[in-house]
Amino acid sequence: MAPIRMNALFFASAFVLLSCQSTPERPAPGQPPVTDPTPPVTQPPGNPTWSFDSSGHAQLDAWRADFAPRAYAAGHSKDVIHSVLDGIEPMRQFLSVSSAPVDQAEFSKPIWDYVDDTVSASRLSTGRQKLANDTALFDALERTYGVQKAYLAAIWGMETSYGAVIGNFDAPSTLASMAAEGRRQSFAERELMALMTILTAGDAYRHELIAGWAGAMGQTQFMPTTYVAYAVDWTGDGTKDVWRARADALASAANYLQASGWRPGEPSLVEVSLPTPFNYSYANGQKQPTSTWAALGVTPATGGVIDPAGIGQSELWLPAGAAGPAFLLYPNFDVIKTYNRADSYALSVSLIAEGVQNRPAPAGAWPRDIDRLNIEEIKRLQSALNQLGYSAGPVDGIAGRGTRNALQSFQIAAGMLADGFPTRRALAAVEGAL
Repeated sequence: MAPIRMNALFFASAFVLLSCQSTPERPAPGQPPVTDPTPPVTQPPGNPTWSFDSSGHAQLDAWRADFAPRAYAAGHSKDVIHSVLDGIEPMRQFLSVSSAPVDQAEFSKPIWDYVDDTVSASRLSTGRQKLANDTALFDALERTYGVQKAYLAAIWGMETSYGAVIGNFDAPSTLASMAAEGRRQSFAERELMALMTILTAGDAYRHELIAGWAGAMGQTQFMPTTYVAYAVDWTGDGTKDVWRARADALASAANYLQASGWRPGEPSLVEVSLPTPFNYSYANGQKQPTSTWAALGVTPATGGVIDPAGIGQSELWLPAGAAGPAFLLYPNFDVIKTYNRADSYALSVSLIAEGVQNRPAPAGAWPRDIDRLNIEEIKRLQSALNQLGYSAGPVDGIAGRGTRNALQSFQIAAGMLADGFPTRRALAAVEGAL
């Protein structure tokens, strides 16, 4: 999944189902599905008229009036469209007059703070307990999909703290607000139509469409289009209940990872130690043969071998520059990023997977006192690099791969230590070259 999501500390709240006395309850996992007693309304021929009660937000109402006939033209029934769009409310994260773009923790926090928050002792201990309590389920999922149980548990833990915090937002309201806000309108509208597909298939009732702040649903946080493509009815009860049935949620996540190219039995990364001195320009995002790393003096940080699965090639990654831990990244690291494109997210999932197996990581200390740049300084760095002809990409204050590769290219040309990590010394050097 490539869902967008918020720092769990920002909207951490217990899961609360939107309930209604007249709405039938979903049967327990493993029980036959309950038929919704509400009879369908016969859809009239031709183009229907649309009437909705006001949401109290003119921009949201105007968007809905435009979207409903387009959803109908796309093949969704009037009943289902009304079911999704009736009663939607403006969500403040998108439509509040005082709202600002949400800072996602994966991009806004120092990576060591992000790892501290996500790879906590309690999350590791709970993960070990979940694996022990559900050994048969995790073993069966690993046999079926090839995704190692530790990684599957790590995804579950990262996304919703093992199902404890799945969100309490109404998915249609959230996605409608996102669409009305405009910046991601086509994305949000695709997701809303996927919600309609879910309702038409009978996999959920309208009141069950509960999500996180940006529309990701269930214990493993699937966007609706991802749900439609990859959700699994592991329990065999006729529904794909990723909200309440952990087996369905975990099987769906395993199915998604397998379809995204997961390689069974292979790690996502190995922490390594680098010799002194070392040519940090090798940490350039390019894969090198294992023999090259060995010849350069790269060794496992905690014993073993640098290529435990015999993969043959890996990428050297320095998440905090030359002063922090170093990792060799393998193909499954990129597969984890189909859930969230941030390197920090994939690192935390990998470290949880290591931790629930009682493997120590990372061994290297984080450079917590380093003079890292704030968002405005990163924008200055990006702008200066772009002006100098080193393509840092959009000036957005996010020091992603493009920015770091551009900075590394500048550092190589300037004869500096080329680790690509944005510090104030690096910013001064780049701006001084203008």
